[in-house]
Parts: sequence; C-alpha cells; structure tokens
Amino acid sequence: MEALKQGADALFILLGGIMVLAMHAGFAFLELGTVRKKNQVNALVKILVDFSVSTVVYFFVGYGVAYGTSFFVGAEQLVVKNGYELVKFFFLLTFAAAVPAIISGGIAERSKFWPQLIATAVIVGFVYPFFEGIAWNQSYGVQAWIKSFSGEEFHDFAGSVVVHAVGGWLALPAVILLGARANRYKIDGSISAHPPSNIPFLALGAWILSVGWFGFNVMSAQTIDKISGLVAVNSLMAMVGGTLVALVVGKNDPGFIHNGPLAGLVAVCAGSDLMHPIGALVTGGIAGGIFVFMFTLTQNKWKIDDVLGVWPLHGLCGAWGGIAAGIFGAKALGGLGGVSLPAQLIGTAMGVVWAVLAGLIVYGTLKAIIGLRLSQEEEFDGADLSIHKISATPDNEVSW
Repeated sequence: MEALKQGADALFILLGGIMVLAMHAGFAFLELGTVRKKNQVNALVKILVDFSVSTVVYFFVGYGVAYGTSFFVGAEQLVVKNGYELVKFFFLLTFAAAVPAIISGGIAERSKFWPQLIATAVIVGFVYPFFEGIAWNQSYGVQAWIKSFSGEEFHDFAGSVVVHAVGGWLALPAVILLGARANRYKIDGSISAHPPSNIPFLALGAWILSVGWFGFNVMSAQTIDKISGLVAVNSLMAMVGGTLVALVVGKNDPGFIHNGPLAGLVAVCAGSDLMHPIGALVTGGIAGGIFVFMFTLTQNKWKIDDVLGVWPLHGLCGAWGGIAAGIFGAKALGGLGGVSLPAQLIGTAMGVVWAVLAGLIVYGTLKAIIGLRLSQEEEFDGADLSIHKISATPDNEVSW
C-alpha cells in the first residue's frame, strides 16, 4: 500500500507539473495576441527560452536556495519513492518559470533579448526562491516570527503572492526603467492606441492559462491524500467572478474580458484551500475590477507602458489575493479558519517590498552595464526582424 501511495503521489504531482507547463503556452499566446504583429515571433521565443533557462538555473541553484535540496547525488538516491523529489522539482519549477513569463509581458516590444535572459537567471536562481523558501519552507525563521506576532503563519496555498505578486512587482521597475514604447505617448499629450494584433490568439492564451490553472491550484496539495475539491470549485468561482466583473467594468472590451478570469485566478490562489465558494466568487470579482481600473489608470493617466498589464494583473491582484485569504478564509465569513489577516498583510508586504527592491537592483544594474532597450531603428522594425531575422508570416512578404 505504501508503494502504491508513493506511485500515486508521484503521478499526481507530475500531472500537475504538466498542466502548469501547458500554462506557459498560454503565456506565449496571450503575449502574441496582445503585441503588434512585428513582435509576435519574439513573444513565442522569449517564453520558451526563458523556461529553458529557468529549468537549468532552478535545477542547479534555485531549488536548493528554496528547499536546501541538492541533486548532486547518484541516480539511485534520486529515484527513492518513485522519484517523487524529482517530479516535485518539476512541478515547482513550472511555478518559478512563471515569474519571468509574467515579466516578459510587461517589457514586450522594446526590450533586448539577452539582458532579459540574464535577468531570468538571477531571478529564478535567487530572487524568487529566496522568498519561496520563506513562505513555503520555513526559511530564516520568518514564518515563526509572523506566527508569534499574529497568531498564524502567512498562508499562500498556491502562490498569489509568492508567484504572482512577486512577478508583477518585479516587472514594475523593469517597465519603468525601459520607458514607454516609441510613439505610445506623444508630445501633445495624446496616446497612440497600439491595439492587440490578434484577439483570437489572445483569447486562446487566456483559455490555456485558465484550464492549466486548475493544475496550478489543485495540485499544490502535492500529495494525493491532501487533494481538495474545495480548491477546484473556488478556482472556478473566482475565474467566473473575474470574468463577469471585467465584462461590466471593462464595457465589453475583449481584452479585459479575457484577462478577467486570469485576475480572478491570480487572486484566489492564496486562499483557495480555505475560502467558501461565495468568498472565492467575491475575491475573483474584486480582482477583475482591480485589473480593469488599474490597467486603465496606469496606461492612460500615469503613462506606464506595461504592455500586458502584468503589474495590475499579477502584482496588484496577487497582493489582493494574499490579503483576501485573511478575510474570506476566516470562519466568520464561511472559511475554514486557521488564517490571520495581520499575518497576510505582513507576508504580502514582505513579498512586494522584496520584489520591488530586487527588480530595481537587477534591471537597474543591467541597464547601467549593457542596456535593456532595443535601438530606435530596431524597435521600429520590430523585435521579430531585429532579433530573430524573420517575421511571423514571412511567406506573405516575399516578392516574386
């Protein structure tokens, strides 16, 4: 029976890893559909290469930083318990690799290729796993301190803060340091629309992400005996809550509608194992409203050119999710309890501050040493031709 359970646990978390791996296709198509046609190839290439760099760095460095585990042992030790530790690494790697995928959407259309890969290596090798270890592995005694202060540890079941808020707040300094895309904001104060190039691909990316998210959330239990249908239903309710509010607040805009479910899913990650489904619906709905309102504000008023709106979507909705777990996870609001609002506020604030400081250091250093941005000519031609020497539809551009 023990051997059967070990095999089932390995298969369970492996399937979760595969589902979250599929989400990276969602990141790719969401970015492809949002950027202009001359940057579509770059969107696809960045996500795949970022994932590959993340895998190598997380295997050799990042996983050890977070969990104190090294893979520098013989294969006979790695296959203990059906290789569970290996597939656990695979599952958690897909979370780590989501962070540069998040950042990619914010800095799209004008960022250099190689500096971002360097940033990916630093972020996945140290920045992300440092906070991951604090939140999920009791590193440095921080959780014990939070519990002594507030009565409960900081709770983030599936990464509203650890993955999404950290990714979104890392992206914000990068976006600001890069500056807006050429001609996005004109001297006379007018704004060039730069509309999405392909709404069907944008929608496809959103759907792939939404489906994969059930692996992201449900399989965060990590062993089959801890699986909870509550997590699945809460994820569903937050998804539709975000969609419906984005529909109304976003005035039927397809870009907002397809990002609405993602906002809801980002927000519900932290408390999906604690909330009542109605609480999850409200959490997702508020997140959908946050995304639409703050995306509009940052783009049109503050003139921060965050192409896919990753700071409002992941940074702000992720932070809201960390706080919402402390509100709707409480027994007084139908939750399971075992969570403290002060603990959620402290943990969320720590994640935000760490991400902003790390983002300023990583991207500020890269900008000072090798630069972050394409030249004006390269940006005008587009990242596809400038970096990859081919467009998304080269057959349409051949002269006979």
